[in-house]
Amino acid sequence: MSTSPGTGGIVGTIVLLLSGPNLNLLGTREPEVYGSATLDDHVATATSVAAAHGLTVEHLQSNHEGDLVDAVHGARGRCAAIVINPGALTHYGWSLHDALAAYDGVVVEVHLSNPMTREPWRHTSVVAPVATGTVAGFGGDGYRLAIEAVAARLAVEDLR
Repeated sequence: MSTSPGTGGIVGTIVLLLSGPNLNLLGTREPEVYGSATLDDHVATATSVAAAHGLTVEHLQSNHEGDLVDAVHGARGRCAAIVINPGALTHYGWSLHDALAAYDGVVVEVHLSNPMTREPWRHTSVVAPVATGTVAGFGGDGYRLAIEAVAARLAVEDLR
């Protein structure tokens, strides 16, 4: 598990970026599917784009569902949005689904690949029904697009 430094702040300025199981292996795991960029590269992109919108990114990667659930619980009343790449938890992470359902901010699900063009078991997301929206299939640009979507939604909802 790794975290980026974050000391909190007022609600509306923090975007919690969550990375699920095996995403710590980005850059070396199936680069033909997920690309050669590392998770640190994607976090740096998200952080840079967020900063341009006056937002701060806090990042957590975990291979354990409970850690991600705890992070979602901790975001309640503290973070304006969650951007999450749940990895394989996309398809069966029901406790993550329930935690996100109890969160009242913007939630964007992001995937480097497009699960709908892959194996049939990847076609179902238990996260999508509780997400504000989903960005999938754009490779590393997905993180930029997800943060841009958060910024746009926060501006519309005047949650900042």
